[in-house]
Amino acid sequence: MSIGTIHGVGLGPGDPDLMSLRAHRLLTGAKHIAYFRKAGRTGQARAIIDGLLHPNVVEFAMEYPITTEVPVTDPQYNEVLSRFYEECAAHLRALATGGEDVVVLSEGDPFFYGSFMHLYTRLKDDVPVQVVPAVTGMSAAWTATGSPITWGDDVLTVLMGTLSADQLTERMKTTDALVVMKIGRNIEKVCAALTAAGKYDDAWLIEYASMPGQTVQRLSEAAGQITPYFSIIVVHGQGRRP
Repeated sequence: MSIGTIHGVGLGPGDPDLMSLRAHRLLTGAKHIAYFRKAGRTGQARAIIDGLLHPNVVEFAMEYPITTEVPVTDPQYNEVLSRFYEECAAHLRALATGGEDVVVLSEGDPFFYGSFMHLYTRLKDDVPVQVVPAVTGMSAAWTATGSPITWGDDVLTVLMGTLSADQLTERMKTTDALVVMKIGRNIEKVCAALTAAGKYDDAWLIEYASMPGQTVQRLSEAAGQITPYFSIIVVHGQGRRP
């Protein structure tokens, strides 16, 4: 029996029209799909491809055992998620060794802060794994602002809002262009760091980039509002240009 292939398929930032042709081909022909989601939710990745799948496709929903209940600095966080990823990988490995191809959905690009990476490292030495790259969420976010993110020799830095205030401030001070992800409950800390770095007034907040409900506004105009999970902050570079 031939061994099946695990396909880590990047779906792009949310708009199905921004999906690659390869991703579309794999999805419409898939017999098995797998995707991450929060317990009790449809899952953003699954929602993006609604209507594209064969009616008889077999779905494997991988529900996170924890999200924000345990701080990432707590050893329990890694222990729980490690077991979870091992269990998910074991299920996918069994399908592949049984001759089945599986399409694993990934929001944005699979190799850019995606959960698929944790499956990839556990599977790549055992079964064939192929990765389909995609447009990132941050690309959709800065495009939504209507301004280029970098010019000339601008240096672009991508930061996670989960970093400490000191780390955020230090990195922000030394870059030309900036993207901050994983905002959510970290918004006050991120705003304080942007202020300390002298970049607050130049920052933009983009919510649900390329998705229904997209909003684009100056961060200073959004002060005090609750930022959803799918939020990205952008500061444009102003470097050399002809």
